[in-house]
Amino acid sequence: MLNFKQLHLLYVLIFALAVVGCHDKDVDPAIAKVDSTTAADYPEINSWLYDVMDDAYFWYKNLPAESTLDNTIDPHDYFEKLVYQRTTVDRFSMVTDDIDALQDEFNGISKVFGISYSLSYIDNGKANIAAFLNYVVKGSPAEAAGLKRGDILMKVNGTQLTSSNYTSLLSSNETATFTLGEVSGSDIVASSQTITMTKAEVSEDPVLFSTVISKPTYGKTIGYLVYTQFVPGTETDASKYDNELRQVFADFKSKGVNELVLDLRFNPGGYISSAETLASLIGTGVSNSKIFYKEQWNDKYTAYWQKTQGADALNYSFLNEANNIGSTLNRVFVLTSNGTASASELVINGLKPYMNVIKIGEHTAGKNLFGSLVSDDQERWKWGAYIMLGQTTNANGESGYGTVNGMTPDYEVEDSTVPYLPFGDENETLLRKALDIMGIPAPEGQRLAATKSVDSFRKMLHDDLKTKDNLMIRRGNVRAIP
Repeated sequence: MLNFKQLHLLYVLIFALAVVGCHDKDVDPAIAKVDSTTAADYPEINSWLYDVMDDAYFWYKNLPAESTLDNTIDPHDYFEKLVYQRTTVDRFSMVTDDIDALQDEFNGISKVFGISYSLSYIDNGKANIAAFLNYVVKGSPAEAAGLKRGDILMKVNGTQLTSSNYTSLLSSNETATFTLGEVSGSDIVASSQTITMTKAEVSEDPVLFSTVISKPTYGKTIGYLVYTQFVPGTETDASKYDNELRQVFADFKSKGVNELVLDLRFNPGGYISSAETLASLIGTGVSNSKIFYKEQWNDKYTAYWQKTQGADALNYSFLNEANNIGSTLNRVFVLTSNGTASASELVINGLKPYMNVIKIGEHTAGKNLFGSLVSDDQERWKWGAYIMLGQTTNANGESGYGTVNGMTPDYEVEDSTVPYLPFGDENETLLRKALDIMGIPAPEGQRLAATKSVDSFRKMLHDDLKTKDNLMIRRGNVRAIP
């Protein structure tokens, strides 16, 4: 059997789209051919892949017989023959020929400009595209260049982004000059402003933004947190980002926060250990005696864990967190998008038995599965496989969101007003809805009328791209999976 560290299983969304993702982790390690192996090695690699899947894969009983497969083909193609119901069930398992690069990406380390963006057509002819910045990574070249949420990118090295060139323009350049766009009436046009950036290796701090919004007139003190991936720390400080989370909640606790808005719109998942940390800082009445989630493995591994670790081996509890604010909360608002996935959904589902979780935004990605990145223990090659080992439920045994429709929001709101307002702005689209539900009116005289004409324009583009080739992608980590 493979040796898995259960508490640190990778739990990250891999979008099954053959395009470059919106987050600027845009050199795709699963596509780049960097391994030194040749076609002569394929039979051995494919045999190894089959053995791994036959051992640990959640649906190993559904594998085709090995004797029926051509093991001389490219391992990417071979692996696809092993995946169970790719389009509807296992949308996430994958193979890579550069496991080191993929591990770095899972750890939030990559050579990037440091921008997360959504794409949309900007003309009636549906040819030209603009990139709307969702956020800028802390410590990245983009932050150093002065880019921020709400900025619009129109051109790369003087060439307008289009439906046919945006993939190459946004991913292939180590150094690039971007032309910014601006809203002019109901149009989005190129401005005279340009910014030049060179990619750099960045360890992304997932604790992107936090603030406390005080509304004493309404008896509300609102904590707001934007969290972009579940990564506990860095190589030099393994708990750096988890401890940063703890400091945010210490601030919330000291200021008497009694409402919480957790912004997971741009969070595709990560490590379960960080999901435990976050949920344990939020949950009402939780402790290490309360179940956060349960795991379901294949029958071989379920029997193994229960034999070696007891009947409750696959039940995982909350942590005792000193800065938990659950005693002052009876609900939590979670902002979601189509890219909210994996560990993000685990937190939402795991908190449901303990408090009211109000989801605002769009359907989530629908990943109730957990997996692990597996390498060759003999180190014969850089090939590796990210395979789904099982699925999770909450303490009540609920796990019904593992479909292409994901979790349905309680309040469906599209993040469609451009330019995007800063995080924490009380009129920012999804935060505004949470404040409305709390009974807090919008500040008077702030841009509501100014964006009305842009709203309908943007929504038309958004709806078109969601139905045409899935061009509207919320966040990166995209793989070319047929």
